[in-house]
Amino acid sequence: MSSFRRTAALVATAGVGLAITFAGSPAQADVDAQRAQRAVDVRLIGINDLHGNIEPPTGSSGRVTLADGTTVNAGGAAYNATHIKKLQSEVKNSVIVGQGDLIGASPIVSALFHDEPTIDVLNTVGLNATAAGNHEFDEGYKELLRIQQGGCHPVDGCQFDDTYRGAKFPILGANVTKARSGLPALPPFWVELRDGVPIGFIGMPLKDVPILVDPNGIKELQFGDEIKAANKYADLLNLIGIKSIVLLVHQGDNPVGQTGPNGCTNTPGPGQLIAEKVSPKIDAVFSGHSHQHYNCTVKDPAGNPRPFIEGLAFGRELSVVDLKIDRKTRDVIRSETKAENKIVTQDVAPDAGIQAIIDKAKSKSGPIANKQIGTISADILRAQAATGESPLGNLIADSQLAATTGNGAVAALMNPGGVRADLTFPSSPAGEGNGVVTYGEAFTVQPFGNILQTVTLTGTQLKAVLEQQWSATRQIILQPSSSLTYTWSTSAPIGSKITDLAIAGTPVDPAASYRITINSFLQGGGDGFPGFTVGTAITGGGIDLDAFAAYLGSHPNQAPPALGRIKTTA
Repeated sequence: MSSFRRTAALVATAGVGLAITFAGSPAQADVDAQRAQRAVDVRLIGINDLHGNIEPPTGSSGRVTLADGTTVNAGGAAYNATHIKKLQSEVKNSVIVGQGDLIGASPIVSALFHDEPTIDVLNTVGLNATAAGNHEFDEGYKELLRIQQGGCHPVDGCQFDDTYRGAKFPILGANVTKARSGLPALPPFWVELRDGVPIGFIGMPLKDVPILVDPNGIKELQFGDEIKAANKYADLLNLIGIKSIVLLVHQGDNPVGQTGPNGCTNTPGPGQLIAEKVSPKIDAVFSGHSHQHYNCTVKDPAGNPRPFIEGLAFGRELSVVDLKIDRKTRDVIRSETKAENKIVTQDVAPDAGIQAIIDKAKSKSGPIANKQIGTISADILRAQAATGESPLGNLIADSQLAATTGNGAVAALMNPGGVRADLTFPSSPAGEGNGVVTYGEAFTVQPFGNILQTVTLTGTQLKAVLEQQWSATRQIILQPSSSLTYTWSTSAPIGSKITDLAIAGTPVDPAASYRITINSFLQGGGDGFPGFTVGTAITGGGIDLDAFAAYLGSHPNQAPPALGRIKTTA
């Protein structure tokens, strides 16, 4: 048994640009200055929501917008590694951590091999520990265990290497338990020693994983409250003498306005709630999931400041938190903490070892990824208008309807979270030419491989499920095929927003039956749409990506579909 697996088993058993500086009162500052003289300096380097983007991401996904509105090209694992090495060279002690979604919803260069290339990259970089995110569960719990422990894929075998040895770092899930026994399903925490001082890392996904992934893959698991789980293990770590504690949580917030990598104008959301409410024993909170960047200070329940930070997704930023830890007390000197999001610029030499892994993945995936499947006449973007619809979402819904008319489908609905990237007109670095859409580009847009399913809903049930686009905590507007139109009111109460619902121009009859195509994720109630689970006469179709590719192939020079399928009123 490897040292990692022995330690993980012990852990599970035990679990049954602008730096922000944290200052205290003048008197406390004197005390802290004395403590700082005997302190251990430790740099934490965090990465979140990489999603297998080991190649530099393209389009808007490959840029960082600064506070002044200008942009910087950023990202790419080989550049990331170079920046990490520089950050490590500046201090004696460092720990590299992740905040989840490092794999899953990945471009084809990684996803074609079940994200084994990304794990190889992270192993080589030296990642010490990461929280699980929701996308780590995309292929189910058993596949996540394989990713952790190693072994060839049970269906596809080993395609990237002759053997797959697994992640050398633990994937943490403090709030993830087995439904029957209540025992930890993943290691809840991890401990690193730096200059003889222990640092505990509690990691976990957000509690809403069951509505974000296929429920069939996680049916043996339960996902608990993040705050309760963090406090439980903070108490345990403290009890065994570990006083410096960091939370890695895959949950975050959304800034208001353009603030740049180190601004903090968040609308208080679930991430900030966690950061403010978890135990004062926790000294820093690294977050993720929202694909935003911010660098905030929150006060813990004892009134002491601690950083709450998230870096931009796809490897464009690294979240850096510098700690001073008192050798005597083993605790963090909060007033000496500094936090900063660092942009992963592309003006440095790419790391040769990481680039070799990327080149290997590109070579092996190239014959499939670079195959032309269609053409477009302009960028087709996933950004949603005020109504909630987007050109790319509309196009995907149209493709799904076209693929399932043989099953009697009259309309299709697509979840916007499944639209992962834009279709851009300029040629990619592969040189396929302007307007050409390759299989790899289409895969990046729709990487999940969901099955299309056509279900029968009454008009009443269809309206009810569309009303579920709004709840007290979220708004998720499904992307409609051209055959489905409606208006929603911005001021009407939740549950009564939809009017003028029509299919093919004819008002929907509450008592009539309609065949509606959705993907298997939505049919299982994903994204908080339980109304789809009542559908009857389920007929399976093909893979969503195949439908998309076929549609592009039969519609050359595809233009961005016009908006207007959804309208709003006050």
